[in-house]
Amino acid sequence: MVSSLCESRVATDVPDLIPARMLNEFAYCPRLAYLEWVQGEFADNLETIEGRFGHRSVDRESRGDVPEPGDDGSPTTSDDGNNSRESASGRPKLSASSDEDEAGADPSEDIIEPIHTRSLMLSSTAEGLIAKMDLVDINAYQAVPVDYKRGRVPDIDGGAWEPERVQLCAQGLILRDNGYDCEGGILYYVESRRRVSVPFNDTLVDRTRELVQELRAVASAVVLPPPLDNSPKCPRCSLVGICLPDETCLLTAQDAPEKKVEIRRLMPARDDRLPLYIQEQGTTLGKSGDELTVKQKQQVLQKAKLLDLSQVNVFGNVQITAQALREITARGIPVCHFSYGGWFHAATVGMTHKNVELRIGQFANAADPQKALGFARSFVVGKIKNSRTLLRRHFNEDPDRMLPKLARLAKDAEQAPCLGTLLGIEGTAAKIYFSGLAGLLKGDVTFRLDGRNRRPPRDPVNALLSFVYAMLVKELTIALYAIGFDPMLGFYHQPRYGRPSLALDLAEPFRPLVGDSAVLTMINNGEVTSKSFIRKAGAVALTTAGRRAVIAAFERRMDTLFTHSTFGYRVSYRRIIEVQARLLARTVLGELDTYPNFCTR
Repeated sequence: MVSSLCESRVATDVPDLIPARMLNEFAYCPRLAYLEWVQGEFADNLETIEGRFGHRSVDRESRGDVPEPGDDGSPTTSDDGNNSRESASGRPKLSASSDEDEAGADPSEDIIEPIHTRSLMLSSTAEGLIAKMDLVDINAYQAVPVDYKRGRVPDIDGGAWEPERVQLCAQGLILRDNGYDCEGGILYYVESRRRVSVPFNDTLVDRTRELVQELRAVASAVVLPPPLDNSPKCPRCSLVGICLPDETCLLTAQDAPEKKVEIRRLMPARDDRLPLYIQEQGTTLGKSGDELTVKQKQQVLQKAKLLDLSQVNVFGNVQITAQALREITARGIPVCHFSYGGWFHAATVGMTHKNVELRIGQFANAADPQKALGFARSFVVGKIKNSRTLLRRHFNEDPDRMLPKLARLAKDAEQAPCLGTLLGIEGTAAKIYFSGLAGLLKGDVTFRLDGRNRRPPRDPVNALLSFVYAMLVKELTIALYAIGFDPMLGFYHQPRYGRPSLALDLAEPFRPLVGDSAVLTMINNGEVTSKSFIRKAGAVALTTAGRRAVIAAFERRMDTLFTHSTFGYRVSYRRIIEVQARLLARTVLGELDTYPNFCTR
């Protein structure tokens, strides 16, 4: 009942006006248009950046007045019923040239003798369209939209692909509905420095209106269109890491063995941007140009280019200037706040993600006990299986038969009838696992592990585990915010004030692979010693130098490449965390039947 009410609420709230650019995307790929327009997703790549650069001159809005239709007198009606206007020089016509322009030529030269207006926003309620037009040549008789495109003129009939022609035609229909005579438009290709004339004939107009209705129907259905199957369009799409076309095709085809899906690694294995960590107490994070500066008593301790940052992490008493915070959030960079001791307690992000559809689905699934149980089983099964894998990789022998016990508990978790039973299975598996992990730790008595304890941790190993788990949950929280989830509402971890329950859910399978593995490596390689800890009244915490060592080890682990057990390509743990969060979104919205848990071999 909750789900149907939510769906009907979304389905009836489709905007009245469709952006003309979305028609371009829809004609190119319906899934791309849905992700951008309905779910509010966007990502840059080289081509989108080049496109903005090519538009830089026409993105500056003209300040002069724009003449209305018939400023020289009202249009008359011809015998065929069409609005027309004659003058001594004759009626202006659309230039039919696609020859190469001279270097630096204005693409609208010699078309008409108009007023050139840039970045003109108009809409049409009759057509249900709205557009911000790059350039429009207007006089009392005719309006000619000019749309700038990156790249070269395609070697096809007509000199333009359908999505570009449809977008331009949508602009023409808007101009017509606003009273202008618009017979065609111009596509200007920046790299070729050539213009291509596009007449607005009946065929193109009918196709444009057909796409308007189809896009509106797709948006109303509240169902994400399927991805393109092995399409050459996908590798050049900026949203390929959000869409996951090959991964989705593979997962939805698992019930059809006869269908073979080729998996291409369409996204980079690693993220070029890196986190910034600030631990020095009493410092100030400010902005200078396109850089962030960390200062203490007017002395610059550190600089970081905004372009290179994926997140900012501050510990304890670190001030952030208003200018720096505004620029950081405007660029979509989250700020993660930790206590001095390393407790992750807050995140500062920009405006909440536009994907309301996902949050409605998340709340509906969390309110359904059976659906929530299904997700919870997946998280716990993944944690137990990956815990078993870590032990299996390091064990020379298994005298206590821990591995068979964990394998049996994973099967039990798959069939757990309720959350209470699942919690008991997880606790039993954790007790077995940590007893095995204790035997893998080298070094002196400092790093003896006798089970898990926290709030506060009472030994160095648990202090390390608590800190890396906080770092891991921070990564999951960032990923969930970026996708559109509410990190506070989980399926396994129950809501609690201030606790990112969904981030804790999704972190479960990664705890042994990222957190425990990083701790094991640090201890066995001597990266932390007894001097890395502070002991107070039975509690143990890390020193500043100790936290720095843990952060370095954690980042190395997050940047480690591995072969994905399902998809077969090599990616980093930071990248796969984002992939898993997006697959969770696909499951919540019903595109995938079950959440594809991440389990390594």
